[in-house]
Amino acid sequence: MPGKPGSTPSQPASTPTRRTAAQSGGPSRGGSGGGSGRGGSGRGGSGGGSRRGSGRGGRRPGKRRLIDYPRYGKRGVRRWLPSWRLVLGTFMTLGVLGVGALVALYVTTKVPAPSDFAEAQTTTVYYADGTTKMGTFGVQNRVIVASDKISRHMKDAVVASEDRTFYQNPGIDPVGILRALYTDLRYGTRQGGSSITQQYAERYYFSNTVSSYTGKLKEAMLALKLDRQQDKDEILSNYLNTIYFGRDSYGVQTAAQSYFGVDAADLTISQAALLTGVIPSPNNFDPRVSMAQAERRWNYVLDGMVATGTLTKAERDAQQFPETIDYARSDKLKGPQGYLLTMVQNELENKAGITEDQLNRAGYKIVTTIDPTLQQQLVDTMSAMPEGASPNLHAGAVTLDPKDDAIVALYGGPDFLTRQRNAVTQDEAVAGSTFKPFTLAAYLENGGSLKSKYSGKNKLVVGDFTKGVTNYAGENFGEITVLKATADSVNVVYAQMNDEIGPDKTREAAIAAGLPESTSGLDSVSTSNVLGTAAPHPIDMARAYATFASGGLRADPFIVRTATRLDGTPVYSGGVTPKRAFPEDVTADVTYAMQQVTKKGGTAPQVSSIGYPVAGKTGTSSGNLSAWFVGFTPQLVTAVALYQLDDAGNPASITPFGGYREITGGSVPADLWTTYMKQAMAGREKVEFPPPAYVGTPNVPPTVQVPDVTGMTEADARTALGTVGLTSTVAQANDPNVPQGQVISSSPAAGTDVDQGSAVTITVSLGPGTVAVPNVIGLAETDATSLLTSLGLSPSSVTEPSDTVPAGSVISVDPGVGTQVAPGDAVQLTVSTGPAAPTQSPPPSPSPSPSSTPSPSATAGGGKGGGGG
Repeated sequence: MPGKPGSTPSQPASTPTRRTAAQSGGPSRGGSGGGSGRGGSGRGGSGGGSRRGSGRGGRRPGKRRLIDYPRYGKRGVRRWLPSWRLVLGTFMTLGVLGVGALVALYVTTKVPAPSDFAEAQTTTVYYADGTTKMGTFGVQNRVIVASDKISRHMKDAVVASEDRTFYQNPGIDPVGILRALYTDLRYGTRQGGSSITQQYAERYYFSNTVSSYTGKLKEAMLALKLDRQQDKDEILSNYLNTIYFGRDSYGVQTAAQSYFGVDAADLTISQAALLTGVIPSPNNFDPRVSMAQAERRWNYVLDGMVATGTLTKAERDAQQFPETIDYARSDKLKGPQGYLLTMVQNELENKAGITEDQLNRAGYKIVTTIDPTLQQQLVDTMSAMPEGASPNLHAGAVTLDPKDDAIVALYGGPDFLTRQRNAVTQDEAVAGSTFKPFTLAAYLENGGSLKSKYSGKNKLVVGDFTKGVTNYAGENFGEITVLKATADSVNVVYAQMNDEIGPDKTREAAIAAGLPESTSGLDSVSTSNVLGTAAPHPIDMARAYATFASGGLRADPFIVRTATRLDGTPVYSGGVTPKRAFPEDVTADVTYAMQQVTKKGGTAPQVSSIGYPVAGKTGTSSGNLSAWFVGFTPQLVTAVALYQLDDAGNPASITPFGGYREITGGSVPADLWTTYMKQAMAGREKVEFPPPAYVGTPNVPPTVQVPDVTGMTEADARTALGTVGLTSTVAQANDPNVPQGQVISSSPAAGTDVDQGSAVTITVSLGPGTVAVPNVIGLAETDATSLLTSLGLSPSSVTEPSDTVPAGSVISVDPGVGTQVAPGDAVQLTVSTGPAAPTQSPPPSPSPSPSSTPSPSATAGGGKGGGGG
């Protein structure tokens, strides 16, 4: 069958040729092959040739692909660029899927019954053993009131502050959500984007604050449903009835009573603006905590009410910041443990982001670092303060574990409800001489030595002390070592050390040890800062001394060991890894110097009676405005601080009490510290401090201790002294108790620190020797006996009368005065009994009878006393 022009006889006319004209070798014009790609013949040829597009990327598959990617018929980069149809289709598909997912989530979201969202779980706080209960959080103080019992001003204020589109939006604020999402993605910081309805849903139906994206999505779905099921006023009223306002107050009625003593229905514009302002952070925006923050938020709310049209500019300008009433805390914070529970709450909010509202609703198990035994011992000790103290006297005490600065015991005051100010973490007291170890650490780090010497002369002019530095009680010291100056807390010496290194170095050392840079008075860089012009919190001084106790490692005090949800999920663990603040050798020397404070001759020798190695420092501010003792063993660091305020709340001199003539760091604070630490350390292992390293170079010839040469031969004693760099001179003396040729004593005495190269006089025994009998004639017997005994003689006595020597005085001595006798020889004293008694007259003779006449001889004999007859 003859083929049609332009076709191939062996193929149907409808089947395109697989070869181009070039492949067949046929002419492109007038040939009969599969010439032109235009569907017809070439010029003059018939063409049932190839379809348009053949030869541009290969043959299109016989079956169309669902997605033309990579793109058919394209080459190079264009082959991999998706078409607009594909892009549009992809977005439409994803959009449909997303909408479908949201619809499904919306449909499956269930709104719980109102009673479900009112349930809250209790948080329990335990001591360090994990079983002894310290207290709880969670009893909600709430009174629900109807919508018509809530002030219109309060509703308007909350809408103006929290969600200005509340009455228009469908339960969520898309603009706010997008703005918050952008801020989160752009800057990595969370920003609130929740509407009032979302906040309502979160507080009612979620046990914890929602922060994840999936959680926020569920919250938004619930808000949408709530907006459809409840009218706006119901949502707003329920929201106001349950949110937390601080002061242990849930709901607007309780908050109105706690802040102003009025009902929610009676709140004024100004009061409503203040309550609304505290909602985002009650612990920070309550005026009793920060008046500046409270006023800032109050102004923000009022401006918002003007912006929403619920308040005119004139009305806004007329508002006065409202006065609040005193806040009475709940009984769960009664007593000393109230300070501990408040600290737990603050740490969880500041470091774990757990708000007071969450703590009261979500339910946690909190294990603190407080040792129940130590805590009770500390409370008992501080409660037994000596009688007679001023009612304006305040005392704080805290104990840290220097391994990690965990707070193991703390006394912030007798009762938190009576005084809601923690004496350990909030109050300040002028540091006084407890500041000197910071100067010592800086001095040693800059090349100083414990063996350096300085003048201890009272009123010595040093640095900016233009009138001279005053030592405690005006005492004068000679040239003494830094070690001795630490033991005796000599102001003049420490002022010279501070002037030598620069006061800025003392400040830097205090900060390195653990005092916050914001400590009151710490910005001073005058020479006087060494005397403790700064006023730290007791917790900060305990932290700084814990740095010394740990060998120079600084940590941060904390009170929460762990916090977990009731299902066991951990949410917080307290404590940080300690960091090195001072070299170990410098710290060893600082600690060694502070050990001298607690020894005989130091300012607090009584503390050594605890029976363990102890170091510390007393501190008494000028004018006795404060008194400190901060001391430590290798296992525990305890700070005790006392200070007094006048009736106006200003620092005042501590009134003496308890039989103390004056309240100094070495008196009541050191005594309290000793009483407590004896109990706290009982039964613990005795751990020694590291020995001193004696860093630095002394500013005088090296000092050495005089060795004990008593009992040595003269030659051996000279050798021993020469070994430590001392010279010797010899004196001789008789001594019946020391054999001839042996050393009786040395001057300076054994153990005394002296400059290397100094001369030491040794006294060598000549043996017993002889002694001249002293002239004791005329002395009283007792005086004579004492004198002879002091010379090593053995006195005895006899008596006889004497008309010239008073009774009781020595008449003579045997051997005689000046006679050489050996020690131990007997010497006899003859002691007068006074004049001899006069001879007694005989009794008179009997009278003669009248009849006889006495003879002359008888009459004469009568005078002798003889009797005739």
